[in-house]
Amino acid sequence: MADDRRLLRVSSSLAIPVAELEWRFSRSGGPGGQHANTSDTRVEVRFDIAGSPSLGPRQRARLLERLGPEVRVSAADERSQARNRSLAAERLAGRLASALRIERPRQATRPTKASVRRRLDGKRRQADRKASRRRVDPDH
Repeated sequence: MADDRRLLRVSSSLAIPVAELEWRFSRSGGPGGQHANTSDTRVEVRFDIAGSPSLGPRQRARLLERLGPEVRVSAADERSQARNRSLAAERLAGRLASALRIERPRQATRPTKASVRRRLDGKRRQADRKASRRRVDPDH
């Protein structure tokens, strides 16, 4: 989770209080033997984007556009509920951080002379290779 266990650190500009997260626990499938049949180790965490007071208006708008009004993450990888809790929190923070990230627009550039020459040389070699595979016409 986060450094003081009461905040989920998403990015340098966003930390969500753990009280805003809704946790659900259920039985997990997979390995574990008798332990898996009695322990609620699967963790699902839900974050209400639309109703969260810790989001700024621009953050909320971006998250609503990219993720919708709520985001759910689950973890059932480990046999321990505590480890699954931390995994789910990490996945939630990662999903929120990637949705908040602003991609820089690509700047169009011209190819260098050397790269154009290499591309044309490659095309020429490929054409020569294919031409050498053709049958020789006896009339010509």
